[in-house]
Amino acid sequence: MTQETAGSAIDSLSRRRVIRGVGAALGAAALAPALTGAQTSSGAPVGPPTTVTQPPRDFSPSGAPTTYFTDPDVLTIEKVFDDLRQPNTSIQRLWTGALWSEGPAWSAVGRYLVWSDIPNNRQMRYIEDDGHVSVFRMPSNNSNGNTFDFQGRQLSCEHVGRRVVRYELDGTVTIIASHYEGKRLNSPNDIVPHPDGSYWFTDPPYGAQLYEGTVDAAGGPANKAGHLNPRIGQPPDLGSYKRELPTSVYRVDKAGKVTLVVKEDQVPDPNGLCFSPDYKKLYVISTGQGPGDTIAGGKGDMYVFDVSSDNKLSNGKLFSSFMIDGVKCGPDGVRADVDGNLWVSSNAGRYVGYSGVTVWTPQGQVIGRIRLPEICGNVCFGGSKRNRLFMAASQSLYAVYTATQGAAPG
Repeated sequence: MTQETAGSAIDSLSRRRVIRGVGAALGAAALAPALTGAQTSSGAPVGPPTTVTQPPRDFSPSGAPTTYFTDPDVLTIEKVFDDLRQPNTSIQRLWTGALWSEGPAWSAVGRYLVWSDIPNNRQMRYIEDDGHVSVFRMPSNNSNGNTFDFQGRQLSCEHVGRRVVRYELDGTVTIIASHYEGKRLNSPNDIVPHPDGSYWFTDPPYGAQLYEGTVDAAGGPANKAGHLNPRIGQPPDLGSYKRELPTSVYRVDKAGKVTLVVKEDQVPDPNGLCFSPDYKKLYVISTGQGPGDTIAGGKGDMYVFDVSSDNKLSNGKLFSSFMIDGVKCGPDGVRADVDGNLWVSSNAGRYVGYSGVTVWTPQGQVIGRIRLPEICGNVCFGGSKRNRLFMAASQSLYAVYTATQGAAPG
């Protein structure tokens, strides 16, 4: 037996022991390590496990090679996914050092990726040419979701400003939406452009917290007792807002008219969203309970609506509850590829090995997974051929090449 064969045999035995230990009846393609929270025989907590079996994987540039043909953490669940995964390439950690990474968006003209580091109140930029990462915009008003429209202009959802802004090509900034029916928005979260020139965005309450924005003014749902001072650390014109609206999804047309398209009772706490490639369906994610919620909060699932030619939504239904192998792979952000498959970020909490990305057919069947060692907040397609999936995950930025392309700009 060669050393390589012996090592493979040991790895195989280790995997079988892990499966027996946690009672998981998983296929070989969906193997995951034991959950965190275990203790050693001495009672000391066990350190967080890697998403791969032993030896632990080093994602850094100095780490050992991880890929000889297909990356071990890009998992095929259904054979159709083999046509979407790219052989002979690996997941790369491009950068780390954020407090919470969100909202990746690709500039096709500039050939760079911008994403939000929400608690640090900044936007970061990754330049494809040489991999350079630097601060792109600071302060960012605790921006969350970003995208680029069909004219190449950047759109950002601001937590502190409780608004959607557009960065014009001449360097000016336009407020796209800040109110609905005279009431201030909660904290716009994610946004997508439509070919007709409109923008569609979600408005949950997550920005009403000190860590990622600022709480309500005294008496608001996120500061009922008024003990917190929302103006500390903010410019003088910010920090005086109270939550006034339910959580909803809106459409703002080219003239600036804001229309309610999805109500709170249809999708509570809406978060990530995207259109199908033909713009005939809208997918909306409902994420967990946010600060100051007066309802049960989101459900950790995704809904799909039909979109008519006059931009009316109908036939809303549950797309998926995101239960995989008995684990809740909580969705957050989503992007569609050119065939209509959905690439959805996954937050599995302490179920290590299930955070990263889940991939679904338009019919709601899970076909693949990408395992990351961190919770993934959002994703987008980019690169010069739009075939590279960028993943904003907790403190880091990851990427992997695919055999498909993203359907939408940004």
